[in-house]
Amino acid sequence: MKDVILIVGMALTFLFGWFLMKQLDRFLYENQKRIRLDTIETAAFWCYNTIKRGGETVQNNENNLSKEHILVCLSSSPSNERIVRMAGKMAQAFCGSLTALYVQTPGYSGMNAEDIARLQANIRLAQRLGAEIITTHGEDVPTQIAEYARLSDVTKIVIGRSGVQRQHFWSEPTLTEQLITLAPEMDIHIIPDAEVYKSYPRKSFFAVRPALPTARELLLTVGILTAATIIGWLFLRLGFADANIIMVYLLGVLLTSAFTSGYTCGVLSAFLSVILFNYFLTEPRLSLVAYGSKYPITFAVMFMAALLTGTLAAKLKAHAQLSARDAYRTKLLFDMNRQLQKAETSDEVYRMTATQIQKLMQRNILIYPAQEGALSKGILYPADASCPYSAPDTDQEQDVIDWVWQNRKRAGATTQNFPKAKRLYLAIRTGQQIYGVVGIPMEKQTQPDAFTFSVLFSLLGECALALDNLRNAREKEEAAVLAKNEQLRANLLRSISHDLRTPLTSISGNADTLLHSYDMLDEQTRKQIFTDIHDDAQWLTELVENLLSITKIADGSVKLRLSDQVVDDIVSEALRHIDRRSTEHHITVDCGDVPLLIRVDAGLIVQVLINLVNNAVKYTTAGSNICITAIQQKNAVEICVSDNGPGIPDELKERVFEMFFAGGNPIGDSRRSLGLGLTLCQAIIHAHHGEITLKNNSPHGCIFSFTLPLSEVNLNE
Repeated sequence: MKDVILIVGMALTFLFGWFLMKQLDRFLYENQKRIRLDTIETAAFWCYNTIKRGGETVQNNENNLSKEHILVCLSSSPSNERIVRMAGKMAQAFCGSLTALYVQTPGYSGMNAEDIARLQANIRLAQRLGAEIITTHGEDVPTQIAEYARLSDVTKIVIGRSGVQRQHFWSEPTLTEQLITLAPEMDIHIIPDAEVYKSYPRKSFFAVRPALPTARELLLTVGILTAATIIGWLFLRLGFADANIIMVYLLGVLLTSAFTSGYTCGVLSAFLSVILFNYFLTEPRLSLVAYGSKYPITFAVMFMAALLTGTLAAKLKAHAQLSARDAYRTKLLFDMNRQLQKAETSDEVYRMTATQIQKLMQRNILIYPAQEGALSKGILYPADASCPYSAPDTDQEQDVIDWVWQNRKRAGATTQNFPKAKRLYLAIRTGQQIYGVVGIPMEKQTQPDAFTFSVLFSLLGECALALDNLRNAREKEEAAVLAKNEQLRANLLRSISHDLRTPLTSISGNADTLLHSYDMLDEQTRKQIFTDIHDDAQWLTELVENLLSITKIADGSVKLRLSDQVVDDIVSEALRHIDRRSTEHHITVDCGDVPLLIRVDAGLIVQVLINLVNNAVKYTTAGSNICITAIQQKNAVEICVSDNGPGIPDELKERVFEMFFAGGNPIGDSRRSLGLGLTLCQAIIHAHHGEITLKNNSPHGCIFSFTLPLSEVNLNE
């Protein structure tokens, strides 16, 4: 009797202490300093007064507001729509970012169709308000919310508040109470929803709704318990203690929970284990009556241990499934990100995105890429990984596609916009920039679950970011080309204004002298002035021809007039048009004893030789040797123009073929070159599929050599 009184007293003392601790916890909770906004009008009024202060305060507040990160919790409750709308207005009022978080618990599989539809509607509402949708997995919802808020630098949390109170002192704290305890440094904005919910939905012991087991699961449970009973009977015959037999039944409960879905079979297995142990393995046998006075306690402990074991096993299995889904999502996004980094064109990005969506949903994917501000023809990517092809016109739902393109929102099957469409259409976009529309077939209007939607939106986000990076790279490249063209244009104008001034001034001065002092000049002076005017005009003509030739070759407007020509004839024609000062140099020609026949545009090759010989004449001293040679090399002819002048420094050789680069050789006259001659030569030789190079001559000087294709006609024929 004393033992019973002692046990009862200890129990009452424990319960009274627990009651006092809970009441103290409630008192502290009610007196915590937290910003609680019952209506969004209060938040807007606070924001208005803060911004209204003006001056430096306005600037400081704007800086602080721009850093606000608001987190709203998503659920399937009827009041969640109002909470999400208020959070969106708060994000707009505080000029901050909005994140919508949904914590998927093991009880998600037990949600009815109405709750799932309401949850999907709340997610879509959050997306329309500009929120980033985040889905996490776990059983402890407050801990998941607090941990995400801490890791993501959330400054404000918006949740709903039920109007109910705890019914018993041992009741579990509400979500609001737990969240305030776990995140004491964050502002929690509580939106009342007591009008919608008259009673607070309590969390069940099993966390999910019990589901009826299948016939296979029942047979498996019976088989495991039968095997456990047989093993227990063998242990009993071998004289093992009852604790060993109980462990066998616990193992059976654990195996049942591991190989069946839900908690039903595990609970049933725990109950039947006690019955079977009592019926077959305790005295008297084949009876539910137990002789021993301690057996009821043994049965109770065995049932509780089996029940907890089965529950924990089911929870671990559910969490393992959620972890596997998270791992699958991570791998899918990682693979896509790694592939997108290698993509060089928009078509590759679209193809990779379609491949990843096919892995997720196992369906044909239809993509309408955006080109130059409009949608192009749709491309269908089959689910069997065969080659993509253009979508037939009869397969298009153009009204839905145009609506998605213009409104940047989802439409089609499973949505309120164009619900009779065959596909669900989603926009590929970043912010206000849209890059295309994706169509996904929906079988029997089946709505994808939250996990599938979360991964799908992540894939489309990765696709949009990759396309945005390609667009930025393309714009950067175009800007670089434009800057280079502007630099070339500036160099051209600067060179023309500087280098044309001397010959034009000379022509104008000499003409003025002849005009006003013609009779006073002797015949030799007049001839010298006429010669200078001719040379300056010839130089200007050569410059204009080079400019026109380079322009035509660069834009592809020059069509080569190919014909079979003898190298000796081309060299002879070029020597008749070179600079008159060539008489001061020793020019020799060596084209070999056998005539060489090449297939070229004779006029352009003559211009190449003229430029090379004139350069040699211009940049070498009088009396220098200039040699033109031609030799056959396999299917080509190599023509060389060499001189024994001072040569070109090694650091300038890589730039001699650049446009507007004239070098720094002091031997040239006052009419400095614009640096177009060698550029023109390189363009002409490349147009003939040849190469032009610069080498040093021994012991000094330069050798410009270029190759031209041999003619297919045999000269002997």
